[in-house]
Amino acid sequence: MARITVFGAGAMGTAMAIHLARAGHDAALWAGPHDAGVLDALLVDRRHPALPEHLPESLVVHRPEEIEAAGRDLEIGVMAASSVGTRSLAREVAGAGLDPSLVVGVAKGLEPGSRRRMSEVLCEEIGHDRVVSVGGPGLASELAESLPTAAVFAAADGSVAEEAAVPFRTRDYRIVATDDLLGVEYCTVAKNVAAIGLGILDGLGKAAGFAYRNAKAALFAQALAELTELVVALGGRPETAGGLAGLGDTLVTSLGGRNRLYGELIGEGVPPEPALTDLVGRGMTVEGVESAVDVRLLAAEAGLDLPFHEQIHRILFEGAPAASLLLLPERMKA
Repeated sequence: MARITVFGAGAMGTAMAIHLARAGHDAALWAGPHDAGVLDALLVDRRHPALPEHLPESLVVHRPEEIEAAGRDLEIGVMAASSVGTRSLAREVAGAGLDPSLVVGVAKGLEPGSRRRMSEVLCEEIGHDRVVSVGGPGLASELAESLPTAAVFAAADGSVAEEAAVPFRTRDYRIVATDDLLGVEYCTVAKNVAAIGLGILDGLGKAAGFAYRNAKAALFAQALAELTELVVALGGRPETAGGLAGLGDTLVTSLGGRNRLYGELIGEGVPPEPALTDLVGRGMTVEGVESAVDVRLLAAEAGLDLPFHEQIHRILFEGAPAASLLLLPERMKA
């Protein structure tokens, strides 16, 4: 049994804490200042509003001012903020004098502005490199319900990834450990852009009365081919892009979630900025918007031509109509 604290009580952080408590660990969940909207539900109702399951009795929930108690005798610290908030969360944990010997980060994407990978951000703030990034298809609601899930734990040192994976593994939560940290982390960037694009097709289909199944299949394949090209150019492995972190996460994100919903609103005729404002007002972070910018910059730096991702950028930021996505790229990948 390990002493593990999840810092950040969003849907994914709470789901991870539920999973760890059910697995028999001495698990705690710290709700930070940004989690004020769900704190009462966690403490009184013993559930997160976005999740179907109640918290296990053994799971201790700590208030924002109780961060030191949450991290007492800590072995593994799970950083469960979005890519926007990961640095401030890690800084708060380190500033409280907590020093987990092993850190697991669940955020996906790059840090806005700096375009630093999540493991880089955590290493800088925590002060050591025993940092693991989680990739793969992992919807919080299904993890909380103990539905079958598979994930990738990645670290620069594969033995560190395996060490972190051991206490998280259960019959229903399979984990592959890898040292392809670059590959896993860059997969998490491009997959959200693909989800927006396929969501746009869903919205166009709803408006026009067509399913666009052929187009969706073609663009999914194109998106994955471009993701692979980008990941490999940035130092990752093609098998990572074709596995859980790339193909798997792109598929689950494209079937449901905030990025797909954002794309669907655009496809239905809502302009990109009001669509984003609507979702943010509902408490949703749409990482794919920033990721569309990141992918474009990374592709340009690597000298890559990624027509699918480029078209998503044009729709989001340059006024291109959503229906332009139906003009499949002339340079489709075989």
